[in-house]
Amino acid sequence: MERMAEVAEAGVTLVIDMQIEFDDTLLGEKAGIAVLWNPVDDDFQPKEREVFERGVSFALRALEDPEAKLLVHCAAGVHRAPMMALAVLCALGHPLEQAKHLIQTKRYVVDFAEVYVRSVENFLKGYAGAEGISRKDGNRRA
Repeated sequence: MERMAEVAEAGVTLVIDMQIEFDDTLLGEKAGIAVLWNPVDDDFQPKEREVFERGVSFALRALEDPEAKLLVHCAAGVHRAPMMALAVLCALGHPLEQAKHLIQTKRYVVDFAEVYVRSVENFLKGYAGAEGISRKDGNRRA
């Protein structure tokens, strides 16, 4: 609970929790933070598009509020959280390599496993048209 309180004190209002090991939903509620538990095993296997659909949809809805501050986390912050952050940034319009670089400048221990990057790329192929996002400029199409 202490760490979730620290997260709340830092201004975080929403969390995407990618760890399969523990669900932070109740801790988040106690700290006034909305949590999407989106558990994924760090097994170096391709990830299903539903994992990204849940996380990206949650993030995009959350970020419509200019006061929102989103944290994406997993157990170690090396594979799963960066994978989801990559999907969110790309859905917002950042080119893949630019998004990877941005994430790595903020968290140097990130390891973008090729299978996870391919999973994000596969998700984005169908996502851009389905959600009305132009990945090139990041703007929603009417």
